[in-house]
Amino acid sequence: MVQRVNALVGALNGAKRTNEALANCSNGEQMLDVLLDASAKLGLGLSREELANTPPIRDWVWWKNKEAVFTIGDAKPRYQQDTQQPKRFLGLF
Repeated sequence: MVQRVNALVGALNGAKRTNEALANCSNGEQMLDVLLDASAKLGLGLSREELANTPPIRDWVWWKNKEAVFTIGDAKPRYQQDTQQPKRFLGLF
């Protein structure tokens, strides 16, 4: 499955119409629709779930949705935790 995702990513390089369609998507679900169509046209047979859970496509969808891939602590995305926690001085001596 990873090889098929890599083949799809490679095919997207230079695919102007597909890249424009991906750029015009308003969210990750629309991106997955475009990628599923591209996968079908290439005969790769990737499922929506495979695309949504396999890097780098998983990361593209995350970026489009502006959601964290994983969370730490109290279920806040890591970048939000970092901005809300007070800075601590860790002395070297």
